[in-house]
Amino acid sequence: MLFPPIRSKLLLTGIELRVFDHLSIPTSAKDVAQAIATHPRNTRFFLDGLAAMDLVKKKNGLYQNTPLAQAFLVESNQTYVGQLLTFMAQSDSPLEDLTQLVREGPPPKPQTPQFSEAMLEQAALMMANTERAGDAQIAVNIVSKLPEFSLFRKMLDLGGGPGIIGTSIVATHPNMSGVIFDLPPVVKVAESFIKEYDMEDRMKVLGGDFNRDSIGEGYDLVFSSNALQFAQDIDSVTKKIYSSLNPKGVFVSIFGFGQTHEQTKPETLVLGLLSMVLMGRDAGVAQGYIANSMLRVGFRSVHSQTLKTAWGSMELDIARK
Repeated sequence: MLFPPIRSKLLLTGIELRVFDHLSIPTSAKDVAQAIATHPRNTRFFLDGLAAMDLVKKKNGLYQNTPLAQAFLVESNQTYVGQLLTFMAQSDSPLEDLTQLVREGPPPKPQTPQFSEAMLEQAALMMANTERAGDAQIAVNIVSKLPEFSLFRKMLDLGGGPGIIGTSIVATHPNMSGVIFDLPPVVKVAESFIKEYDMEDRMKVLGGDFNRDSIGEGYDLVFSSNALQFAQDIDSVTKKIYSSLNPKGVFVSIFGFGQTHEQTKPETLVLGLLSMVLMGRDAGVAQGYIANSMLRVGFRSVHSQTLKTAWGSMELDIARK
């Protein structure tokens, strides 16, 4: 239990120093130290640590990225997730005062963080790489296997962020068009990716807050990935989704905030939310949160299963109108 903090420190330091950018080919510790302006001897020991945890491999005294590091930790790659991992680590900073939080409780008047337009745009750009790094492929695999898939003509990616997932789903279908719905600063980012992938003729964006604004109508498919934790009234939002669907429309939700075993599992979720709840913010709900809402608002059937992802176990709920 004491080793994981060492592993995360090695990983985060490697990202900060951009070590992996210099290990696409076999390279000596001396050359790496020269490239990143670090101490040669300690750089060697540091690289040995990365090799011990299989982020780099060492052969004949030379170091090179493993396929994992090459894909996800080289900054020039579209699947680079180093920035997101660093951000996630910083969000756990309250745990540095864990003893005090347990003894004294949360600070007075916990506030919901306010995000500027620039912060929202930056978050969307970070999420784009994670969607290209696997999330979009998972979504396409789920949707393309639906028996109704060939009949779909219009879909909504609700809370679609940078739009990579929605665009990927539409690109897999010969006749479908799509809409990316998210906050106005976020859909600006989505527009840039729609243009990058030459999908302007099939993809549109709609800016707004699904808690209070219209999400459009006439959809055969509504897809949502980890957006509904921002619903202020889950039944109200789910009802809005139901109304936006055509008869026999399908709502697919991936949700990573459902807890089991009296709010003690899954481990990745409980520990990931710990800093938030200790600071006085509500986070996490019981498993079945989305599925139960789907049934309450009138969907005729709901199929639920556990989905294994790089972020841990998530709930996949598929509802039919």
